[in-house]
Amino acid sequence: MKKWYDEEFEFEIEVTGFLRSDHTEHYCRNGEEIGDKYTCTYGCPVNNQGYGICSKMMQILFADMQAVRSGGDLMNVGGSEKYIKDYVCPDGCVCFKMTANKTDNVNFYKGNFFQQ
Repeated sequence: MKKWYDEEFEFEIEVTGFLRSDHTEHYCRNGEEIGDKYTCTYGCPVNNQGYGICSKMMQILFADMQAVRSGGDLMNVGGSEKYIKDYVCPDGCVCFKMTANKTDNVNFYKGNFFQQ
């Protein structure tokens, strides 16, 4: 892999709680624990151990990440702030909070990085 573009946003996804119990054994195949954090720019979120976020959760996060990248406000889709939104995983087990942090980098399309 040769990442050549510095993204406009960095995303942090944190595990904030559980719905069904005080643990994830027998509920969550990914083994999430409260306080676990995942980060990414354009790729899929990984934690500090190098493990990726649940693929089912990523399907939900991706649409909102794209909305933020294109100038959207997460409050328009249930977020608590412009760049913060809480989620429950598709299995109804784990609660997450996503925070988008704007970098000083230029937007991919407005910066014409896709042109040679």
